Amino acid sequence: MTKAIEKLRIDKYLWAIRIFKTRSLATEACKAGKVKLNGQNIKPSYIVKVGETYQIQKGIERKIIRVSDLLEQRVDAKTAVTYYEDLTPVEETYGYKSQFHAPVLRRDRGAGRPTKKDRREIDDLKEEWFADEE
Repeated sequence: MTKAIEKLRIDKYLWAIRIFKTRSLATEACKAGKVKLNGQNIKPSYIVKVGETYQIQKGIERKIIRVSDLLEQRVDAKTAVTYYEDLTPVEETYGYKSQFHAPVLRRDRGAGRPTKKDRREIDDLKEEWFADEE
């Protein structure tokens, strides 16, 4: 299927396994310190080795992956997941997803700006909601 790859850049690998949508986004993430190996920032030109574990931050999402095989060309998502092992803790995965299920507080149209009392009630509701999450 694919030939044995000896050298592969981290930015190209992250793009190929579909962590980032484009290679330039992967490169920018490396330059911005969003990709780490043992807590150390790595450059986009860093050579990937099988068995290494990387910490990747993409927006509010954090992933921890271990390289199981090298992949040079981008492939479909089902194939891509076989080239790495996702070590992200379950609590962190669900914590990220739960932010999308938070209640949306709405005010009636034309009610104007919230008063100081309204603002305190909104803050109390938010605190109750996020305290229940933990």
